[in-house]
Amino acid sequence: MRWPTVNRSLIVSSALIGCGLAVCAWQMEEHLRFERTAKEALIKHGRDITSTLGVVLRSQRRFGLLVAKERIEPSLQALVQSEELVSIAILAVTGEPLASAGRPIGLTPEEIQAGSVYWGDHTLTIMNLVDLGAGGTEKGTRTPPAVVMTDDERRSLSSSPSRRQPDANTSNVERPAGAAKDSTTAAANSSARPPFGRPFWMTKEQYDSVIQEKGVHSLVISLSTDEMYQKVWSDLLLRLLVSLLAIGGGIISIHAWRNVGKNAELQIRLVKAGDMNAHLKEMNLAAAGLAHETRNPLNLIRGLAQVIAMETQDRPKLRDHASAITEEADRVTVQLNEFINYSKPREAHLAPVEVARVCADVARTLAPDIEERQARIQLPDSPLVIKADEQLLRQALFNLLLNAVQAVAPGGQIEIALVTGDAHEAALEVRDDGPGVPAGQRAAIFKPYVTMKPKGVGLGLAIVQQIVSAHGWEIMCLENQPRGAIFRINHLKVASRPA
Repeated sequence: MRWPTVNRSLIVSSALIGCGLAVCAWQMEEHLRFERTAKEALIKHGRDITSTLGVVLRSQRRFGLLVAKERIEPSLQALVQSEELVSIAILAVTGEPLASAGRPIGLTPEEIQAGSVYWGDHTLTIMNLVDLGAGGTEKGTRTPPAVVMTDDERRSLSSSPSRRQPDANTSNVERPAGAAKDSTTAAANSSARPPFGRPFWMTKEQYDSVIQEKGVHSLVISLSTDEMYQKVWSDLLLRLLVSLLAIGGGIISIHAWRNVGKNAELQIRLVKAGDMNAHLKEMNLAAAGLAHETRNPLNLIRGLAQVIAMETQDRPKLRDHASAITEEADRVTVQLNEFINYSKPREAHLAPVEVARVCADVARTLAPDIEERQARIQLPDSPLVIKADEQLLRQALFNLLLNAVQAVAPGGQIEIALVTGDAHEAALEVRDDGPGVPAGQRAAIFKPYVTMKPKGVGLGLAIVQQIVSAHGWEIMCLENQPRGAIFRINHLKVASRPA
C-alpha cells in the first residue's frame, strides 16, 4: 500500500526540482541575453561617437583638405575628460596616429583592422573608417581624405619653391606678360578648381605624398566598460537571487508536500490507534468483568476445600489436598484482585493532602506485616501539604511500603522521607535496606507482570506507575547506600509549606 504514496511523492519532488532548475536555466539565459544587449549597445554607442568625430573632421578642413592638428587635439582632449571615453586616436593609412588624446590605445597597427572590436579587461576598443562622403564636384571624382597637419608642416609646404610652378589645376587661362589678373580671370580659375581638390600652392607630387602620409584613414576609440560590467554584475546578482528563491521555494514545497503526506499518514495511524484503544478498553472491561465473575466460583471452591479439610481430620492425605486447593484458590484470588485493580481507569481529582498523615495511616494498615518482619519504620514528621488524589496516593504508598516490607530481612530498616526542592515542588522517597534492585532492571520493574519475587504477581509497581502518571509525577528506582533501594516520586506540587 505504500508504493503508490512513495511514487507520488517522488514524482512531485522531481517536478518541483525540475521547475526550480528550469527557473535557474531561464534566469541564466536572460542574464546572457542582458549581457549581449549591453555589449551591443556599448559597441553601437562607440560607432556613433566615431561617426560624430568624422563629421567634426569634415567641418574642420581648410582649403578643402587640411585639418590643423593644433585645433583638433584640444577638442579630442576635451572628449576624453568624461569617465566613459578613455582614449581617441586618428590614424593614417599606415596605422600611425595623426592626432590622439587620453591613454595610449595599446594595440599595434597590425592588430587594428577596419570595423574591428577589441574587448580588454576594462576597455572596449573600436576602429572605424572615416567616411568623408563619396561624391565629388564632378561626376567620376572622389572626395579626398582629410589631412591632419601641424601649422609648421603646412607653412613648410606652402613656402616650397615648387608652389610657384604653373599647374593645370591652378590656372587654365593664359595671361599676357606683365598684365594684371582681372576679376573675370580669377573667377574662371576658381571655378575650374574642385572645392575638395589639391590646393593651388601644392604640386601633384606633394599632394599625393601628403595624402599617403597624413591622410585620415580611420578613427580608434577606447570606451570604459566598468559601468557596463557593473550593470551586468547587478543583473547577475538579481538573477541569482531569483534562482535561489526558486530553489528555496522548491525545497520548501517538497518538505511541505512530504509533511502533508506524513500528516495524512499520522492521521490514519491516529484513527487506527483510537480504534485499537477503544477495542483494548472493551477487552480490558471484558477481562475485568471475567476476573470479577471468576472470584465467586473460586470462593465457592475455597469454601468447599475448607469443609473437606475439616471433615477429613482422620485422613491426612485428603486433608493436605484440601489445604493445597485452599492455598491455590487464595493465590489466584490475589492475582485476580490485582488484575482488577490494575484495569481500573486512573483519574486524579486533586485536592490538598497532608503527606505525613497519609503515610501514618498506611503504616497503621500494614502494622501486622511490619510486626511480622520486625522491621523498623521511620515516618516523615513535616506537615507538608501537596495537591493529590488522596485515595490514589494512599494506594501508591500502600504498594510501595508493602514492597519494602516484603524486601527487607527481619529487623530491617524502612524510611519514608519528604525531600523539599524549590518553593513549588517536592519529592517523596520510600527507602529500605533490602537486597535492592539490579541496575539493569530498575526501569523494567514498573512494567506489568515484571517481578523479582518468586510468588509475586508483578502488578503492584505497575499500579503505582499508573497513579504517578495520572498525577503528572515521575517515579524512579535508585540505589540506596550502603544497600537497598529507593523509590522516589518527583514533581509533587506543593499546596502549602509549614510556617
